[in-house]
Amino acid sequence: MSATDWVSLLLHFLALSMLSVGGAISVAPDIHRYLVEEKRWLLDPQFNASISIAQAAPGPNVLFIALMGWNVGMNAGGTALALLGTAVCMVGILAPSSVVTYLTSQWSHRNRDRREVRAFKLGMTPIVIALMAATGWILATNQGFSIEHWPSWLVTLAATLLVWRTKLHLLWLLAAGAVLGWFGLV
Repeated sequence: MSATDWVSLLLHFLALSMLSVGGAISVAPDIHRYLVEEKRWLLDPQFNASISIAQAAPGPNVLFIALMGWNVGMNAGGTALALLGTAVCMVGILAPSSVVTYLTSQWSHRNRDRREVRAFKLGMTPIVIALMAATGWILATNQGFSIEHWPSWLVTLAATLLVWRTKLHLLWLLAAGAVLGWFGLV
């Protein structure tokens, strides 16, 4: 990768930072488009593994960004570039949104009773939901739509209905998914 590529990567993550309203995971579809489809710096399995490992690990879910940066750097030439990739992606995704969040939270707290502030918060809800749905769609369709993947689609549908219609804690669903995966059912 050239210096221009690293700057391009940084600029892309700086821009995504301002879109990641529901957290970094909400921009995963665009990260996939950019890193896997457009630039071909990552493969689909690397993309999926980055998200899976980060979600399974304790800590913030933004860790998948670090893993993607690491993988981009490793694919570009080794450990030193992997550290650079990690730093570029993490600074890019964290810096702008952190600064804006700090400044706007100060202002919105002082003006929390204003009609505009309440309307903005209500208006952001469908955007965050749509971004999360797009992320789920990208992750679910990486395996394809063929009939051989019907168990995964069935589990996805069941989990969606359970989350939507019950108050079942998500950890139970994660545990059930882990058990199904352990036995090779999905």
